Amino acid sequence: MIEFQNVSKTYANGTKALKNVNLKVEKGEFVFIVGSSGAGKSTFLKLIMGEEKANSGEVIVNGKKLSALRNRDIPYLRRTMGIVFQDFRLIDTMTVYENVAFAMHVVGAAPKNIRKRVPYILGLVGLQNKAKCLPAELSGGERQRVGLARALVNNPSMIIADEPTGNIDPALSFEIVDLLSEINRRGTTILMVTHEHNLVKHFHRRVVQIHGGEIVADTMRKTAGTASAGAQDTEEVATDETV
Repeated sequence: MIEFQNVSKTYANGTKALKNVNLKVEKGEFVFIVGSSGAGKSTFLKLIMGEEKANSGEVIVNGKKLSALRNRDIPYLRRTMGIVFQDFRLIDTMTVYENVAFAMHVVGAAPKNIRKRVPYILGLVGLQNKAKCLPAELSGGERQRVGLARALVNNPSMIIADEPTGNIDPALSFEIVDLLSEINRRGTTILMVTHEHNLVKHFHRRVVQIHGGEIVADTMRKTAGTASAGAQDTEEVATDETV
């Protein structure tokens, strides 16, 4: 699904954002990416999304070597991903329904498919009764659920969530990760960047810690009961102190 092979990234100003990173994320995994500000988390995501290119090494997403992708192919790569932002990035003049439908319009979906798919996804995130509301009429948690619905509506193979709980009430953070966990149980790969260690400790998932551009811990945790898809037969290889 995602593989980093000896990946390094240095920006033009000399900042070494990532240093010889090796990582593999299998289809169906749920992975928390943690680390302090400036650790390299954002660069890690940008490389996966094709927003930046590695200086050395290889990034492989869905079997495609990103170094070989032409710029015009990047939008098609991103169609396999759903992206959830910290700041929601909703269109204020559009209703909840229209915000989610817009993501389908962009990829050329047929109107009849939009009419069928959008209500289903709004129901999945618990917003079926908010379809006609504008973003300003929603709470922070509801707005983030709209962002999640928009990320899901084109049935991506993976969700990339960049600090999705950063701008909502802490009590609602668990609700958002519960939704992501349900989506993961349906087979979608989840990568979630977060600073919230309480979430990481509560949800027993794989944790990758980045520090100074390097992966300093990769914790594989068993869940209570049945292991999650993509994480079977793994052992805990680091302690909670690493996050």
